[in-house]
Amino acid sequence: MAAAGGSPSIVEYFGGEDGYRCGYCKNETGNLSHGMWAHSMTVQDYQDLIDRGWRRSGKYVYKPIMNQTCCPQYTIRCQALHFQTSKSHKKVLKKMLKFLSRGDVSKVVSEEEPMDSHIENAVACDFAYKGESHVSQSELTPLSVDHTERVENEDQGTGEKKEEGNVQKVESDSLQLHADIETPVPGEPSHSAKVVHAPPKPGKGADLSKPPCRKAKDIRKERKLQKLLQNQMCTVEGSQLQAADPVFLLQNSESKPNQPKTIEDFVFASLPDDARHKLEVRVVRSSPPSSQFKATFQESYQVYKRYQMVIHKDPPDKPTINQFTRFLCDSPLEAENAPNGPECGYGSFHQQYWLDGKIIAVGVVDILPYCVSSVYLYYDPDYSFLSLGVYSALREIAFTRQLHEKAPDLCFYYMGFYIHSCPKMRYKGQYRPSDLLCPETYVWTPIEQCLPLLEHSKYCRFNQDGKAVDEGRIKELGRVRVLHKRIVMPYSVYKKRRKGPSDEASVQQYASLVGQTCSERMLLFRS
Repeated sequence: MAAAGGSPSIVEYFGGEDGYRCGYCKNETGNLSHGMWAHSMTVQDYQDLIDRGWRRSGKYVYKPIMNQTCCPQYTIRCQALHFQTSKSHKKVLKKMLKFLSRGDVSKVVSEEEPMDSHIENAVACDFAYKGESHVSQSELTPLSVDHTERVENEDQGTGEKKEEGNVQKVESDSLQLHADIETPVPGEPSHSAKVVHAPPKPGKGADLSKPPCRKAKDIRKERKLQKLLQNQMCTVEGSQLQAADPVFLLQNSESKPNQPKTIEDFVFASLPDDARHKLEVRVVRSSPPSSQFKATFQESYQVYKRYQMVIHKDPPDKPTINQFTRFLCDSPLEAENAPNGPECGYGSFHQQYWLDGKIIAVGVVDILPYCVSSVYLYYDPDYSFLSLGVYSALREIAFTRQLHEKAPDLCFYYMGFYIHSCPKMRYKGQYRPSDLLCPETYVWTPIEQCLPLLEHSKYCRFNQDGKAVDEGRIKELGRVRVLHKRIVMPYSVYKKRRKGPSDEASVQQYASLVGQTCSERMLLFRS
C-alpha cells in the first residue's frame, strides 16, 4: 500500500525499555517492551507490524518482550465475517434496542469488561510520554534517492566511490513527509467472493396501462428500508457510509429461516416511529483532523475527561487536553485512499456515538488494509448501564463487515492484546471465532487451541510445528533502509559512513522485530 510517490514510514528505534509498572499484576518493574517513535507510517507498514505483535499508543509503537514481560500480551483478532453473537452479546444489543425504542433503563451491570478495559488503557497511555522524539521536522525530510540503483547495486562495488554513487544528494520534493497521494491496494486475491444481491422486483398489475400493483410485502420492505436508513445509520463525515447501501441493509437485517440472527439483525433493527431516542454513529477522520473532528473536539474531550475521572479515578487536573491529543488524536498513520478501498479511506478515525444530538461514546479505530484495529474507547459514565464497551465492540465488528463490502481484503477486527494471565482481560476471547498470534513464528492460531497451552504457561509458542520459523525474519541486514542526514541509504552504505562506535546490534534488533519486509520499506532514522 505504500506505493512509490507516497511518503515512506519514518521511525526512531529506542530499543528495549527499562521495566516499568504493570497495570495488570501491579509489578513495579515487570512490564518489558521494545519501542519506537513513528514520525509517519503507511497503513500497510502498520498492518504488517501489528501482524508481528506491535501496537501503537499515539505515535509511540511498542512490542512486548513476550518471554520476559510479567503479563504476556498476545495480539488477538476476530474473524468478523464469521462472527457469531453470543448470548451475552445479544443481551447487550437487545438492551440498547429497548432503551432506544422505549427508554427502558436497565441498571444491571454487564458481566463482561468493557472493550479495551481502562486497565489496559492506563498502561498504554504512559507510552505517549515515555518515548517522545525530539528530532526536528527538517531532519526527517528526505532529500532524494536514486531509486533504480539504490538497492540492486549497493554492495557490488569495492570502493567508497561506488557506494557514494548510489546515494545521490539532489534537492527534490519527491519524498515529502506528508504527501497526500492516493495509493493502490496490493493485488492480493480476496478470501471470500463478493455476493451481489439484486433488489426485489415490483409486482405486475393486471392493467398494463396503469402503474403496476405492488405487493404488500414489497411495500413493507420499502418502509423498513426507509426506517433503516433513518435509524442508527453510520455516517462518514456527514455522508452515509457507502458500504451500508440499501441492498446490504435489507439483506443483513432480515432473518433467514432456521438461521441464527446476524449482528446486523440487532444493529440495524428498525425502530418504532415513536422511538424515545435516536442513536447515530459518525466516523470522522482524526489524523489529519477533518473539519467535523475539529468541530466536535471540545465535546469529545469533555466525554474523555469525565470517563477518566469517574471510571479510572483520575484527579480533575490529570486528563489534560495535551494528554488527550497525544494519546487519542495524534497518529503516525498517513491518510490513504484506494479505488478498491473503503469509502472513508484508510488511517485513523474516531467513531462517535451520538445519542439525541450529543456524544455519549467515542471508539478510536485504525482502518487498515486487512482490518479495523480497535485502539481505545471512552464514554460518558452516565450511560454505563448500556454496556457501551461491549456494544461498541459489536458495532465495530459490524462496521468491519460493512467496509468489507467495498474493500474485499478488509475482513478482520483486531482487538489489541489478549492477556490470559490477567483474568479481567480474558473477555476478549469471547468474541468468536478469534485467533491469537504466535509470538515466535507470527502465524495465527485459533484461540481454542491456545487456551489449554496458556493454562499451563503464561508464555507459549502456539505454532506446534517445531521446525517452523519466522518466515518474515531478517535475512540481509545490509538492506535495511536508513535515513541519515536527510539521505536515504541502505544500512550497508550507512555502516561505512558512520563515525563512532558501531550501532549494528541495535539495528539488528530493530530489523529482527519489524521483519525483513518492513525494514526494507520503512526509514530508520539515524542521527
